[in-house]
Amino acid sequence: MKAALVTEPGATPVCGDFPDPEPFEGSAEFELVGAGIHQVVRSLAAGRHYGSAGSYPQVVGVDAVARRADGALVYTGFTRAPWGTMAERLATPGGFELPDGADPLAVAAGANPGMAGYLPLRARRAELGALGTVLVLGATGMSGRMAVQAARQLGAARVVGVGRDRERLEQVASYGAVPVVLGDDPAGAIRAGLDGAAPDLVLDFVWGGVAEAAFDALGRTGLDEDSADITYTQIGALAGPDAAVPSTLLRSRRIRIVGSGAGSATQEAIMTALPEVIGLIASGVLTVPYRSFSLGEVDRAWAHAGGERAVVVPG
Repeated sequence: MKAALVTEPGATPVCGDFPDPEPFEGSAEFELVGAGIHQVVRSLAAGRHYGSAGSYPQVVGVDAVARRADGALVYTGFTRAPWGTMAERLATPGGFELPDGADPLAVAAGANPGMAGYLPLRARRAELGALGTVLVLGATGMSGRMAVQAARQLGAARVVGVGRDRERLEQVASYGAVPVVLGDDPAGAIRAGLDGAAPDLVLDFVWGGVAEAAFDALGRTGLDEDSADITYTQIGALAGPDAAVPSTLLRSRRIRIVGSGAGSATQEAIMTALPEVIGLIASGVLTVPYRSFSLGEVDRAWAHAGGERAVVVPG
């Protein structure tokens, strides 16, 4: 079969021949409809992700919309290495049937980045009963833009979206968020965007220096009891793998720093939230700009840097 292959860490995938996936207990066979090139896909292929198998050659891709033998369209994943989802044929444990009328490529493009913010948003709302202020760091990326939309859909009273791309921040503002442009004084910009309000939830898709600026912005002085209750959720690390956390922030504020990703999120939470995200994409509540490329164009898809999510399709 044809598949998108990487032969060594850091290599750009190319379209080539690869053996059909080996079935395993509980698996079903599918034909590819579309698979998104997400940040986690790039990181796994490069061997930088904690989930990397480290074996090459490998087929890239973590999830897909595929066609079952009975013709049903299914969102699926959990292939077994060295097989990924960007291949003409897949073997996976199953998946979620798409709602009638859903755009399968929008689901392929958006389910993974949509889940990144939806999981912690959903959990925090369940914990508090309602969301007050949500701060999104990296709001101009696909996951960040979808998180802004999801926060509004889940009833957040105020959403502050932080990023560097002014044009995409206009789109973030159109979703109902307060846009914050990171410039020469990122901490000051974040502080101004919060306008004196402590967030209930921070969704950090970038980490690195942006996280350090956010820690600065969230700092406080005084010995009186903190009235805030902040959950800071680390999701991505596009701005760097490390960030220094001030000890005074941890002592002076009611704040907890947690992570959200494969391994820390429970399977129960993922399986409960996934059909909700798919439904929101299918209904158009979560908008997902995408651009499709054939398997033979996977190298071009890999290099795509626009505001749309690249989706690889067969053909």
